Amino acid sequence: MTDAPSWAARIGPTLRMAALLVALFTVVVGVVGVVSPASATAVRRQYFATPTGLYTAGAVRLAMGLVVILGATGSRAPKTLRLLGALMCMQALSATILGPARARTVLEWEIMHPALLRVGAIVALASGVFMVFAVTTGRPMASGSRS
Repeated sequence: MTDAPSWAARIGPTLRMAALLVALFTVVVGVVGVVSPASATAVRRQYFATPTGLYTAGAVRLAMGLVVILGATGSRAPKTLRLLGALMCMQALSATILGPARARTVLEWEIMHPALLRVGAIVALASGVFMVFAVTTGRPMASGSRS
């Protein structure tokens, strides 16, 4: 018998791999933001340019947050990963609710404060590295014993 519910045992490895991909993407975004905030800002400007781009980016961020929440089950720090996933989902929902005009206003404000862009990138980098650590060193899904 497994410690996790049967559905979690079946999809656990797939979700952990998906959560690892989300974590690696977060690390890349953080590194790009630290090294070249202007590049990160240019990409963000593109998806804020149209409502479709903003809503698509919001849907992707929401999916990423859900993957992290669901992939947390077999991780080393499930509560922390669920919290990070919930924050990702809230970021997606807040951008979507506020709309493109407000998102552009926030982006322009951030551009005027470049130190904040780097701080945000450092937070993304640290979060991504933590997620990689938690997902790759997690406990086994289908085994009740520790190795």
